[in-house]
Amino acid sequence: MNESLSILAMQVLNGLAYGMLLFLLAAGLSLIFGNMDILNLAHGSFYMLGAYIALSVAQYLDNFWLALILAPLLVGLISLVLELGLLRISYNRGHLTQVLLTFGLAYVFNDLVRWIWGAAIHTLTPPASISGSLEIMGQTFPRYRVFVVLLGFVIAFLLWFFQEKTRWGAIIRAGVSDKEMVGGLGINIHLVFTLIFALGGVLAGLSGVAAGPILGLYPGMDFETLIFALIVVVVGGLGSFTATFGGAIIIGLADTLGKVWFPEASLFLIFAIMAVVLLVKPQGLFGGRAA
Repeated sequence: MNESLSILAMQVLNGLAYGMLLFLLAAGLSLIFGNMDILNLAHGSFYMLGAYIALSVAQYLDNFWLALILAPLLVGLISLVLELGLLRISYNRGHLTQVLLTFGLAYVFNDLVRWIWGAAIHTLTPPASISGSLEIMGQTFPRYRVFVVLLGFVIAFLLWFFQEKTRWGAIIRAGVSDKEMVGGLGINIHLVFTLIFALGGVLAGLSGVAAGPILGLYPGMDFETLIFALIVVVVGGLGSFTATFGGAIIIGLADTLGKVWFPEASLFLIFAIMAVVLLVKPQGLFGGRAA
């Protein structure tokens, strides 16, 4: 019985680690779609670029921590340029234009990754301080996954504090409710939305770096992970980091435990959860807007 509980605890920790990776990716997606009403299907590309840029930084500078900082910032800069140069003109043209534009960008980024880094599978190597294993309840557990869980909780708290307790967070929430009124108060709402988009890119890039040592790097990782991020947004709800956090934990645990107990139906379980949420509470379990 004790051994069964310890094995279950390890799988729960695995689910939390995967949930934190999904949270970092889905938080930016929820932030952009929930606050700006922009459906960005290139968001998974930011996740992939973060991982590959971190790979190059770690190889050339031999410093994982520097890669963890620089790669998300560079991805945020790329997303800022894209918002100013391409996406802004699509704001008044409906979701179909945004879907076609960002879907095309996703394919462009996918080909760029193949061209620059090749099609081989890579992996990021974490530093020795967070490598190896810990013994928890008589079971060995990777130290790096504990780091990912802690990182996710810290980022979640910082994002919640930013959205709920700071002036910028109040401006963002007000801009969502009535951007014309916010603009009438002398606040540049377009600048605010640009910074939101850049922050979403930073979070996606951070998720890519954090996922590198666990999930590996390969072309196509963007679309594969974006699907799960969209499910997290649907299950949790839009526009709130708290909602995304809850949805990410549910999907992370369901996916991990499903692969252990029902490996043939694990993917079905994820989509079943999404379908039930859409039927029962279309705005998401923790959200205030329809996903």
